[in-house]
Amino acid sequence: MSDNSKAKLGIGVVGCGNISMTYLRNAALFAGLELRACADISPDAAALRAREYGIRALSVDQLLADPEVDLVLNLTVPAVHFDVTMSALSAGKHVFTEKPLATSAADGRILVAEAKRHGLLLGSAPDTFLGAAGRRARRLMEEGAIGRPVSGSAFMMGRGMEHWHPNPQFYYQPGGGPVLDMGPYYLTMMVNLLGPVVRVMAMATKGQEDRLITADGPFKNTSFKVGTPTNVLSLLEFASGATVNFGASWDVFRHSNRPIELHGTEGSLRLPDPDTFGGTVSLSERGADWRDFESDDELYGARNWPFNAPDRANYRMLGVADLARALNEGRQPRASGELALHVLEIMEAILQSGENRQSVGIGAELIPPPRLGEDEARSLLA
Repeated sequence: MSDNSKAKLGIGVVGCGNISMTYLRNAALFAGLELRACADISPDAAALRAREYGIRALSVDQLLADPEVDLVLNLTVPAVHFDVTMSALSAGKHVFTEKPLATSAADGRILVAEAKRHGLLLGSAPDTFLGAAGRRARRLMEEGAIGRPVSGSAFMMGRGMEHWHPNPQFYYQPGGGPVLDMGPYYLTMMVNLLGPVVRVMAMATKGQEDRLITADGPFKNTSFKVGTPTNVLSLLEFASGATVNFGASWDVFRHSNRPIELHGTEGSLRLPDPDTFGGTVSLSERGADWRDFESDDELYGARNWPFNAPDRANYRMLGVADLARALNEGRQPRASGELALHVLEIMEAILQSGENRQSVGIGAELIPPPRLGEDEARSLLA
């Protein structure tokens, strides 16, 4: 191996499904990263990705044992996130995993402890809060643009997956649902801006007992039973004293709610969809007209995905690039396992509260990651 390649973090991808294409494509954008190998339970899927990106297709066991792989990028389905991450940490590899960190907070705690025990770095999606919109919002909050945060709202609402996904059944079973599937984007952004959550209260319902699949595919025009709440309204109490109303629903045809709004003693802040890295951030100071901060010309804010319909910014791999830098600087990555664990604890508490109709407390030792400065963000580029 050349000295040049040694200086780069060698990445082995486990899980070669749809989302892997975005990560693999974006790897070339960032400094300090090099794709080395990939693996999947389907050898054909791994072989296809390996051909596309000029890397080696291996079995999972081979990839975990490979000395050229420094970090395992875990892009498997949520149900096996824990097993793959645990195996990678045990093999002495750093890990960055797709969200959620695990399917239970108890498992998440085991992973965070295991990484610490081995002196390894553990990172987790989403890293969207490091994009142009998230950095702008964090800067405005730190500058006191809205004063002390008091209140807010966040809404992730839509019709679910069965009209576009050929086999959407798993989304509607325990371990799925709108909170666990989409909550990480919204909650990570809010924790990044407001700090940790200490208590939640929630009500959870199902809009329909059965869902009809209308998407093209083998299950078109068949129905399936819904096994988890699809409409969840929650109240989040932050350690700072701010309270936010967070709604997550797949029972909504159309709505006018903003993705995230935060209100403080000096003004209000409006954020775009946190599942993208860009979008418009708007500020109203003491009730003045909204002032818009566009992100199209900002770093990690340009519309770049998908290529044939560039309607959003997608820089997935930014969190991995920050983790590679964290390794050199001897610090925790910003999209850390600890942050993902806290978000997982919030989501678990929301579902628990929805079930037992009681408020649920959360131990909140989390210190939000330091803001990603503009110069540092630029230095992560290849």
